[in-house]
Amino acid sequence: MSEKKPGVYLCKGCGISDAVDVGALEKVGKNEFRIGHCVVSDALCSPESVASMQKDVADGAVNRMVVGACSPRVMADKFRFDGVPVVRANLREQVAWSQPAHEEDTEMLAADSIRMAAAQLAKTQQPTPAALGEISRTILVVGGGVTGLTAALEAAQSGYDALLVEKSDALGGWSNKWSMRAPHAPPYRDIYGNDIEALIAKVKANGRVRILTNATVAKTSGQPGAFDVVIAHGGQEVTEKVGAIVVATGWRPYDATKLTHLGYGASPDVVTGIEFEAMLAKGAPVKPSNGAPVKNIAFLQCAGSRDPNHLPYCSSVCCTASIKQALQVVKGDKDAMAYIVYEELRTPGTAEEFYREAQRNGVVFMKGKATSVDGKAMTVSYSDELLGEDVPLGGLDLIVLATGMVPNSTNVDAPAIEPEKSEAQLKDDINPVAPIKVSGYAHGEGSPWPHIDKGVPPGGPILNLQYRQGPHIPILADGFSDSHYICFPYETRRTGIYTAGPVRRPMDMAESAEDATGAVLKAIQALEGGAIGSSVHPRVGDLTFPKIGHEKCTKCRRCTVECPFGAIDEDEQGRPTVNFARCRRCGTCMGACPVQTITFDNYNPQMVNDMIEANEIPDEFSEKPRILVLACENDAYPAIDMAGIARSHWSPFVRIVPVRCLGSVTLQWISTALQKGYDGIMLMGCKSGDDYQCHFVKGSALAKERLGKVGETLKSLALEQERVSFEEMSIADSCRAPTVLDAFAKLVGDLPPNPMKGF
Repeated sequence: MSEKKPGVYLCKGCGISDAVDVGALEKVGKNEFRIGHCVVSDALCSPESVASMQKDVADGAVNRMVVGACSPRVMADKFRFDGVPVVRANLREQVAWSQPAHEEDTEMLAADSIRMAAAQLAKTQQPTPAALGEISRTILVVGGGVTGLTAALEAAQSGYDALLVEKSDALGGWSNKWSMRAPHAPPYRDIYGNDIEALIAKVKANGRVRILTNATVAKTSGQPGAFDVVIAHGGQEVTEKVGAIVVATGWRPYDATKLTHLGYGASPDVVTGIEFEAMLAKGAPVKPSNGAPVKNIAFLQCAGSRDPNHLPYCSSVCCTASIKQALQVVKGDKDAMAYIVYEELRTPGTAEEFYREAQRNGVVFMKGKATSVDGKAMTVSYSDELLGEDVPLGGLDLIVLATGMVPNSTNVDAPAIEPEKSEAQLKDDINPVAPIKVSGYAHGEGSPWPHIDKGVPPGGPILNLQYRQGPHIPILADGFSDSHYICFPYETRRTGIYTAGPVRRPMDMAESAEDATGAVLKAIQALEGGAIGSSVHPRVGDLTFPKIGHEKCTKCRRCTVECPFGAIDEDEQGRPTVNFARCRRCGTCMGACPVQTITFDNYNPQMVNDMIEANEIPDEFSEKPRILVLACENDAYPAIDMAGIARSHWSPFVRIVPVRCLGSVTLQWISTALQKGYDGIMLMGCKSGDDYQCHFVKGSALAKERLGKVGETLKSLALEQERVSFEEMSIADSCRAPTVLDAFAKLVGDLPPNPMKGF
């Protein structure tokens, strides 16, 4: 290992020198940390200053840096030097822009910011990536509908081989059954012919696409860049090496036999939208009961959708589908009447013009909810929201129920699979920390986090993952694949595996094709990242990975259970083994480890301990409490930054340490802070729960669980429970952040000083 040559670079620009004594900060680096190379610049991001920093690196004067300037969330390109660890001290947003100028507390905050950065740098190593080297650049696409076909074609056109696996004997999926399709090009008014055959022909003609029909995935193991996939095809099983996987297994219509209250089953003339589409494909629609032409037809929207007894969600596509079908009816027969009964019509974006086209052609839209359907009399009664009364709609020839879309997140034609257990895993059956019974569940019955981990519908897994955490792709409560729906919707909780199309959320053909393109681009990113050891979203480009010291490991398996992404398996001795390309670098395993034997090159338990201890703690008579905030770098830290940009002020007694995820927080840090003399500690992270916004899925929820154990630490130190707090903070909560910080600072300030001060 080469000699460490640190340097401190301080910026006076953007009002920093107007708020703090930059010369005093230079002395912190030189005197307290013995860093001889300290540079002060009027504008550190200027081309001249950046060039000077680059020269210092090239000349060997420094090989690691503290940059005291703006937030680490900005100017990353300016302060990135190959092979040089750089730690940023946030002097702008969280000091100069959020505190009164040149006051004692502001100067102390700035000095502590430099101390924390210097302590962090001392424990930072330049990462050595765990590169896979040779990888497969074939993308497996599971599902041969419009989503899967588009994904395979996009992969091929991007220069990658695609293996398309379809369980039926034909490509096209549900799209094969459509008579026409809704508009997907300007002016978004006209119905188009179904072009699925042209797409199928295009895929078949591409030499980079290999197609297997009547095939299913029997088993999947490995990691991005090096998945081993066993495919059952033609009575045999073959193993394929693939780099990434796109799951495009599509959807199925909601079971209409459960909708007897809407007349289904009472008359052959009460049909679903899918059944009516098949009638349109044959020509002019006729009544199934007697073959007479359909002159009066009613479409009932949300049939079984947005209903807690059926599908609780809106499938969105149904409205456009009914408008398309109604237009086909009235355009095919000028004497026909089509009525659409809706609660809220959902035609977002370009579909709004399609809605107007239907109105111009005489389709009647009736706002209300169907209250009863008489299938024998062919009458619909609905509660008209505009009239405020029940209105009968009689004389109908056909009633069409617009049923919702159910995602094919499992193979409903296959039984649930109980994975084989190793000897080490068998021991877990009596270990309450580690769930093993995974039949039909994403993480197993008896999961220690039942409010976080959701079950999956009955049926076999699509990929049958050979992962410690079970064979399924984890899903949300409604059966759609689980991901952070705001920031990275394509991601699943299994790195390198991307869902696209209606298995992810309800979509029409155009949306599905667009979604497939996005998923393929993410798949390419994942497999190429595996080749160089780089992480995917949200820590894109991160070359670190968890290093496990097996000599201290107690084989408790907390890391394997709590990892949100199934990145850690166990060897035959029960020791954790990391699949590096699966890892998202969140550090949840580090926070889970009770003996702190899991570390990253630039993020580890001792580093944060040192950062906590680096701050100066005034004595108990100073009336200057110290509050430690462990802030998630994904939502909470940016929210605080934005509050600073808005020139909002908050307590100068707060010391903020960014963490990768609250899931990485170890209780040791809280104990260290309390023993150091901090008066209060706040964990600030993303929103948890079913509609979580945690970038690493369950970090905030895990932190809440772990905080339940902090009471013993507080009790042993004779400290009040109120000293440790948890706060959820969205990135959109910047206006709330100062209020939250000030309120906690006041609460802590009203408590007696921490008796550990001065020890």
